[in-house]
Amino acid sequence: MHIAVAGNIGSGKTTLTGLLAHHYQWIAQYEDADGNPYLNDFYEDMQRWAFNLQIYFLNKRLKGIVEIKKRKETIIQDRTIYEDAKIFAPSLHSMGLMSSRDFDNYSSLFDLMISLVSPPDLIIYLKASVPTLVNQIQKRGREYEAGIRIDYLTKLNERYDEWFESYNAGKKLILDVDTINFSERQEDLGLVIDKVNASLHGLF
Repeated sequence: MHIAVAGNIGSGKTTLTGLLAHHYQWIAQYEDADGNPYLNDFYEDMQRWAFNLQIYFLNKRLKGIVEIKKRKETIIQDRTIYEDAKIFAPSLHSMGLMSSRDFDNYSSLFDLMISLVSPPDLIIYLKASVPTLVNQIQKRGREYEAGIRIDYLTKLNERYDEWFESYNAGKKLILDVDTINFSERQEDLGLVIDKVNASLHGLF
């Protein structure tokens, strides 16, 4: 079974992925942010590196899905292939940080890739306001994230909400990160697990 955790930068995807993997004894598949060769360059010059970064992510996501489908165990994935194509790339394009030529090329490649794989059985969306995102980004202190623009996070949030509302390829669950602190409060993690249990009903 394939479970995926979606959400904006700083929403807590990696933390929740680890907590749920531990609780359910699932195998976690993490996004390797520290091993990404484009992130530092991207945050210093978004327009120059936007297309390169998105192609890198698309390649990594597809490889991850292929690995998941080869295994019999339940895998929980930190971020989905949809987020790059439905949120990040369109946001970069609309902000003038990715050319129409590059965006069309990217979108065509995504459409081909997505036609070859099946969607997750459940997507968990971590919905968070921009102040919450900024607070959590500052807490983890990644140097390359220090220059993330507020308007960029805002536009990403808008696209996340639009995408998840229209998503209908499988089961989905929304968690409000502004009110649920699953990383620090055990009772909140218990609430999340109850919600996940309800969403998983009928999938096993």
